[in-house]
Amino acid sequence: MTDPISLRELDAIGVDRLQGIGEQRRTSLEEAQIHSIFELLTHYPRRYIDRSHEAKLADVQPGQEAMVVGDIESVTSRRTRNRKPIVEASLSDETGTMDLVFFNQAWRAKQLSQGLTVALFGKVDRYRGRLQMTNPLVDLVGDRTGRIVAIYPQSNKAGLTTWDIGRWCTEALRRCQTRQIADPIPENFRDKMGLVDRMSAFEAIHQPSSMSEVVGARDRLVLDELLRVQLVLRMRKMRRLHHALGVKHSNQGDLPDQFIRGLPFDLTAAQQRTIAEVSADLESDQPMHRLLQGDVGAGKTLVAMYAMLMAVANGHQGALMAPTEVLAEQHYLNLFELAKHLEIPDESTLTGKRPLSIKLLTNGVAGTDRSQILKGMHDGSVDLAIGTHALIQDGVNFSSLSVVVVDEQHRFGVEQRSVLRERGRPDERFPHLLVMTATPIPRTAAMTVYGDLDVSTLNELPPGRSPIATRWVSDELVSVWEHVRSEVDQGRQAYVVCPLIEESDKLGASSAEKTRQELAEGELSELRVGILHGRLSASEKQQTMDSFREGDLDVLVATTVIEVGVDVANATTMVILSADRFGIAQLHQLRGRVGRGSHDSTCFLVTTEEVSSDADARLRALEESTDGFALAERDLELRGEGTIFEQRQSGRNDLKLASLARDRIWVERARALAAELVDGQGSIDQNMPLEDEVRWFVERRDDEAENLSRG
Repeated sequence: MTDPISLRELDAIGVDRLQGIGEQRRTSLEEAQIHSIFELLTHYPRRYIDRSHEAKLADVQPGQEAMVVGDIESVTSRRTRNRKPIVEASLSDETGTMDLVFFNQAWRAKQLSQGLTVALFGKVDRYRGRLQMTNPLVDLVGDRTGRIVAIYPQSNKAGLTTWDIGRWCTEALRRCQTRQIADPIPENFRDKMGLVDRMSAFEAIHQPSSMSEVVGARDRLVLDELLRVQLVLRMRKMRRLHHALGVKHSNQGDLPDQFIRGLPFDLTAAQQRTIAEVSADLESDQPMHRLLQGDVGAGKTLVAMYAMLMAVANGHQGALMAPTEVLAEQHYLNLFELAKHLEIPDESTLTGKRPLSIKLLTNGVAGTDRSQILKGMHDGSVDLAIGTHALIQDGVNFSSLSVVVVDEQHRFGVEQRSVLRERGRPDERFPHLLVMTATPIPRTAAMTVYGDLDVSTLNELPPGRSPIATRWVSDELVSVWEHVRSEVDQGRQAYVVCPLIEESDKLGASSAEKTRQELAEGELSELRVGILHGRLSASEKQQTMDSFREGDLDVLVATTVIEVGVDVANATTMVILSADRFGIAQLHQLRGRVGRGSHDSTCFLVTTEEVSSDADARLRALEESTDGFALAERDLELRGEGTIFEQRQSGRNDLKLASLARDRIWVERARALAAELVDGQGSIDQNMPLEDEVRWFVERRDDEAENLSRG
């Protein structure tokens, strides 16, 4: 073959085709998730050593940080009196020697063998008259030459070294030279964005002759990653707009407006704007596909209710699916209370009207109640169904479902959402879909993760919400419990959140069971303390939440089962134990369980041990801001994409090199390029190599493949 080699072909070639990779090496690479030549070439260097800037040992000074390269002369290991390991080594270059000391890193004795060439980065000290580095960063560089040396992520467990990976990448690229690696992005687009071709990019990322080459290579490969994602999203959206028919609604019915008039408060401007956006979608015969994001307490549920009532006013049904029974029940209770005055036309009754029918369907609903609800959903006498994944189980059918609301959608897979949409109608039309999330998403992340959805944002809190004061507490627990007792004395309630249900010596985190017992017998012995966690039965959870809502419990000790949706206006104090074990988004969600009434509220972030620098930054961010969108941007900066892409139901990370925090401009450019390349029918037929690459990419993301073909 003489055609350039595609990424699909590279992905089909096993790494054992390379020289020096036998059965043992292949197994080691597979442990590092490297099976193919494509996966090897996208196992990118984590950093580079510029050997023109390395310091000679004779020139380094105590007190400075330096990067030095030398050979290991000797290695010894021993243990201190308290059995902690110490590894000591001697490093030399042509100008001098230096001592190395590693505390609590026993594995260094095996890593650092005599004669090994290593690059070290750390602070230089003087100890007993000799230069010394303590716990420096270590990169094994072997005999690799060149001014810029690529350093790869290494696996001590798998026995892979950076020079092994570098050597194999070099060989793979050499063997691609004859045919070259295919580049499906047309040259005129590359020139417009100042990008090198793909073959040059792979060569420069693995074998750079200068750091400027690395920058150019990274830009090109970042665009590749982001463009593939954007093309999938764009194709999916355009195909849906071109092929799928939705249920066209009229906004003439009085029911939704009657609901709004009956509210005991005015809508915010953001809610009014979002309701107008949703109404416009529902009045089209193209199925709505909208993401509704809003900070904790911004009033997303009211917007969702308006959409579902438009369905009912047009003779159809609405459904709201939540990830947990606690959250589904909370939605049901809130909506039932808000809509209890609503009536809809019914000619079969004497008055010509009947009350709006809202039913709750979870796995906790059984027997006759369940049968009656299922019958009502099927014959249309149930107008709104609120539930968990029980809504998509076999045997659950709707008469005419036209609006589907999915709350906290990242907890559902693509298939689960599709089942609810497709099972809801006897005709081939699609119900409208409104996806809600209380996890504010940075704009670049929303464009990447939810790029096929239109986005509405609620960025105002309803009037009357009290501010939440946040305090990080590490050694003042007595004052925390004093505050809880004081609030309860004034008729308020409190949450205490623990990361685990049972005690774990390994993690050392607070457990709900043990914490409840200690508080009930100690600091809060005069209060009524309940417990809520995921191992309770559905009836036990419901009974506990009912008791807390009705004021029969003063304090609720809980796991993160209360993270979203729980709404008790009388709760004014949130105590989060082992707060350093939670991420920013989760802490913000938990904090949002208080401040839901008119009384001042407080959130205590409790830590009892020294925390890492990352945890320190997270906790300080929570102290400084209650703005979920600002915190989401900060979270992206601190943690990268992990927090977002863990929420995707995909087995592979789509972004190996690109960073949504760092590469905002390339997200924009990839999105714009996708819009140019995809036609109105969701196709890129005019560029067959690129279309094949996108299909290959989708096939690798197993559970998303069927969704793309379905449109």
